[in-house]
Amino acid sequence: MPCGQSYPYTARGETPVAIHRNDYDVTHSIRTTDPTAVAAAVVRLYHELFPLAPAEPLERAFAQLERSYNGGDLSYWPCETEYHDIQHVLDVTLAMARLMDGYQRSLRAADQTLGPELYTVGALAALFHDFGYLRKRNDHRHRYGAEYTITHVSRGAVFLRAYARGLGLSDTLAVLGGTLLHFTGYERRPEAIRIGAGLWRRLGELLGTADIIAQMSDRCYLEKCRDRLYPEFVLGALGAPRAAVPLPSFASGADLVAKTPTFYEHAVRRLNLPLGRAYEYAARHFGGANLYIDAMRRNAAYAADGAAVLRRKPPCTLLPEVQPYPRDLFGLAR
Repeated sequence: MPCGQSYPYTARGETPVAIHRNDYDVTHSIRTTDPTAVAAAVVRLYHELFPLAPAEPLERAFAQLERSYNGGDLSYWPCETEYHDIQHVLDVTLAMARLMDGYQRSLRAADQTLGPELYTVGALAALFHDFGYLRKRNDHRHRYGAEYTITHVSRGAVFLRAYARGLGLSDTLAVLGGTLLHFTGYERRPEAIRIGAGLWRRLGELLGTADIIAQMSDRCYLEKCRDRLYPEFVLGALGAPRAAVPLPSFASGADLVAKTPTFYEHAVRRLNLPLGRAYEYAARHFGGANLYIDAMRRNAAYAADGAAVLRRKPPCTLLPEVQPYPRDLFGLAR
């Protein structure tokens, strides 16, 4: 289904705006399809926490992400996944920065602080957590980015380790960044990720939490599940390597939406147990209400209504010439 234009409504947010378009975050104030706007918000939080620390690695990383997703990196084709697009990545990065901010402001012991280096690694991991969906230009085996659904986390980890070293991060921090990406996937259970039990694991829990709360609080989450995530699952299953972790099975995009309330329950359990209730730091950041959790609940409740009508039109972030899946995809899937 082709990308559509935003469907506005009157905003109620921390920073009031005239309308709430579908390309804005849960506060209605930051455009999540704009790398410059999200970069400014993330760097602002960084400078508030660490006034004397340089932000150049973060600024360079945002520029690299935009260049890669838009086809400016000659090593990769532009982004081809409508669901796991640049808006999703930027939304997760913004959520991660807010969680890290809330964590820092909740500290009572100085030895538990993230510090500028771990903040940077956390933000980099969020920015590139889905980089593994991008196809290399010399890849003649795959035709669509969604074919990497099963392996995208491991592919992204390989990229991030090398990229972090290029930014000047130590080998230890580069390896940590790659390991953090596994908190966003289902290849490994969070408790089985080899990262220790201290501050590094907490950073991974923050990242895994950001990935869940950002996408499930998206104003167009249900429409994106129906029209974008379902085709990615179909392509991912077709391109999955043998003996891979099986993807969830759905009869259609509508079936995926109908099962959203059940998925929401699973997500809440994951947030509460293996991810250690890290979502609570969002409320600390916002100074009271947890806007992410509130929006997640609204989406789940609306999906549970059998008469729910999905009319919102998510913004289109793919280049006009990009085809996210073959026209006969669903014929192949039957």
